[in-house]
Amino acid sequence: MIYAYIRVSSDRQTTKNQYFEISSYAENRGMKIDKWVDETVSSRKALGDRKLGELLEKLGRGDTVVVSEISRLGRNLMQIMGILNFCMERLVKIIAIKENYELGDNINSKVLAFAFGLSAEIERNLISQRTKEALARRRADGLPLGRPKGSSAKRLKLSGKEELIESYIRAGLSKSEISRRLNVCSRTLSIFLDRSAAPEKPL
Repeated sequence: MIYAYIRVSSDRQTTKNQYFEISSYAENRGMKIDKWVDETVSSRKALGDRKLGELLEKLGRGDTVVVSEISRLGRNLMQIMGILNFCMERLVKIIAIKENYELGDNINSKVLAFAFGLSAEIERNLISQRTKEALARRRADGLPLGRPKGSSAKRLKLSGKEELIESYIRAGLSKSEISRRLNVCSRTLSIFLDRSAAPEKPL
């Protein structure tokens, strides 16, 4: 059986992009998706309370799970690694489209899975640390916390991520790729770049 798994963390997000990516991938490779599993749930929620947990229990030797990106499976290194290890032990293949990974029961797959999970965990920790430091500076300076009145909602959605966006721009990522990583539409990113001081180079 070939399963497609789709997850968004809130009802403000859409599953359309993930559906499109997986459908296009399958069509281009003559692959038939036997069952689609989608849910709107935070990856912080216990795996047993997610549809993904139910799906994992059904998987058996030779099955395949296709995701748009491997981070859809879990939020942190330990959770992602646990899920991948579970699938590898059952001889289940995981295909992550954006990363171009086909993870199975082999050492190369385990190394790739570990490296991806570790880098994703480090990135989240760095973002979290920078946010905490910025809040601490505002408190020390006696500045108000929270959303300032009258500010654009689109700008607020990306506020605090200036350094991350700048690093993506310097790395040469396209606007569409940056938008995907930040889980916003390209228009939201463009508006934010136009109104922020973050340097933008042609993409």
